[in-house]
Parts: sequence; structure tokens; C-alpha cells
Amino acid sequence: MQLIINGVLQETNARTIQALIADLDIETKVMAAAVNMNVIKKEQWSSFELHENDKVEFLQFVGGG
Repeated sequence: MQLIINGVLQETNARTIQALIADLDIETKVMAAAVNMNVIKKEQWSSFELHENDKVEFLQFVGGG
């Protein structure tokens, strides 16, 4: 399935947000996830189903001043 992940078209077999995070090996970095501009609660990551051409954004919070 093709997804647009942080603006980049990528091919994946992942069907959920949690599976996609594991597939991309970014589990410890992700603080928030949005699919098609809708923020998905972390409790839903393992059950939220992804679909062809979904736009997925993974966000990291960085401290600074």
C-alpha cells in the first residue's frame, strides 16, 4: 500500500499506525500522529486502520528557546 508519510510517498505493508511506526523504526521518537489532518490518539494507534494514499504525519516535540 502507498502512503504519504511526512510528505514522502512510501510503500508499506503496515495496516495500522502502530505497525507503521514499528516498520519505520521510529517508535521512541513519535509523540503524535495525524492521518489526513486528523490527530489520532495514542490509544488508537494499534487499531486505527490505514488506507491507500492516506497522508500520515508523525510529529516529535523538541525543546528549545
